[in-house]
Amino acid sequence: MSKELVGYKLMMAFEGAEAPERVLRWVAERPLGGFTLFRHYNVESAAQVRELTAVLQKTAQDAGHPPLLIAGDQEGGQLIALGDDTTQFPGNVALGATFDPELARQVGAAIGREMRAMGYNINYAPVCDLNSNPANPSLGIRAFGDDPQAVAEMAAAMVQGLQASGVAATAKHFPGKGEAAVDSHYQMPLIDKSREELAAVELRPFQAAIDTGVKLIMSGHFAIPAITGSDVPATLSRAVMHDMIRQEMGFAGVVITDALDMGAITQGAGQIIDVVAAVRAGVDLLLMKADPELEERLYAGLQLAYSRGLIGEEHVIPSIRYTHRLRKWAGEQPQPDLDVVGGAAHQQLARQVAERSLTLLRDEAGLLPLRLNSAARIAAIMPQPKELTPADTSAYVRPLLAEALRFHHPRVDEFIVSHPPTETEIAQLKGKAAQYDLLVIGTISASLDERQADLVNALLDTAVPAITVALRTPYDLPVYPRSGTHVCTYGILRPSMEALAAALWGDIPFAGRLPVEIPGLYPRGYRAG
Repeated sequence: MSKELVGYKLMMAFEGAEAPERVLRWVAERPLGGFTLFRHYNVESAAQVRELTAVLQKTAQDAGHPPLLIAGDQEGGQLIALGDDTTQFPGNVALGATFDPELARQVGAAIGREMRAMGYNINYAPVCDLNSNPANPSLGIRAFGDDPQAVAEMAAAMVQGLQASGVAATAKHFPGKGEAAVDSHYQMPLIDKSREELAAVELRPFQAAIDTGVKLIMSGHFAIPAITGSDVPATLSRAVMHDMIRQEMGFAGVVITDALDMGAITQGAGQIIDVVAAVRAGVDLLLMKADPELEERLYAGLQLAYSRGLIGEEHVIPSIRYTHRLRKWAGEQPQPDLDVVGGAAHQQLARQVAERSLTLLRDEAGLLPLRLNSAARIAAIMPQPKELTPADTSAYVRPLLAEALRFHHPRVDEFIVSHPPTETEIAQLKGKAAQYDLLVIGTISASLDERQADLVNALLDTAVPAITVALRTPYDLPVYPRSGTHVCTYGILRPSMEALAAALWGDIPFAGRLPVEIPGLYPRGYRAG
């Protein structure tokens, strides 16, 4: 075997709306697995991305190489990696609140059509982690819920939809990081679960995805001592990446790492040690961010590791077989016209998800449906959206709460506070509250942000009628428990904001049910009324 073949393990990235010359030379002259395209690096419009992917594929084809793997993170909800031209589907937890796997399949198929039209052939989705730890800082609204069977059904349906549209699905983050208490983008979580607990809970969605024929599994950068016997990240453990995935669970597809720039993995010159360990563990593809120097260093380091016998044909040849089989499948998938991206049918589907997921948890104050006279004044209050984890594109989202409310009532004033709000903002808003007949207060993961809780509780002290809205995770009510009317939207994208406003005025019902338990308050499946 030629040592250069280790290049087939690399999923590279680059900066630019067009491929740099160095990237095109690599595609033409060296083995390569493919590319991950990132919103902040590569995406300007759907048409631009389609042209970019076409240039990359033609360069590979002209050089006699198989089709490149081209991947993106189009999860929906808080992670819309393909830009604003695409349909803004609510996230997985919103789908979970519908309790309808068929709807998840339809959303997967729609996302797949849009990705395929833009030239992608891999989606780093669905998330198969369970939303079992309300304090998990990195999952947000990316998980379908906290029930293993329900999540398994939703994940399998999403896989079916994506792959029926010609885009390979990726079950992540194996073997399940729902219990993580820290963000693996910055440090390594430790999952303290026994092998029996993992089999009964965390592994069930992944097994369902495997049984459905998912084409990729993404590893998680977290320690799981019950399997590895140490605090080594799962990505670097053969007991996880080979013995468990392949031998115990029967997976015959491609294993890819989570991003190698995350804090749970060694950074800098020493990273080649972890990369060699991942290859020996059984990983097929290495997911990199845009760093030309790192790409050259890892490519050279892998070749040297092969030359020195640290990795052998048994670590490379099976991976090439797995990835080439995937590339062949990808090359056989038809490419739809670009007009499917953001098309009317997909927009209607996004609205359907938003409307069917909207969950009313409490209306003790009897405010709903709203019946306000035209002179009544509403204050719409929410934080400025920002990215709470690197797996997040919320900073691209314009605050839409006030705009959605104005469609139903003319006198709505907008207040966008810092995230988290300052003491001055809290005091000023409390002082202004008496000028209004109704406060609609949106929070974004306030359960993890005491300043947002302080703001809501200060406004509740004014006794002005108020509706609180959990705009992201559904765990906010316990930090402002005096709220008498509370709704979960599970997202801040336009479909969810418009559905919220329609439901507040009684135009549509609150049809969703909690996809998770809110400890001490409400069980999974709950909705008011």
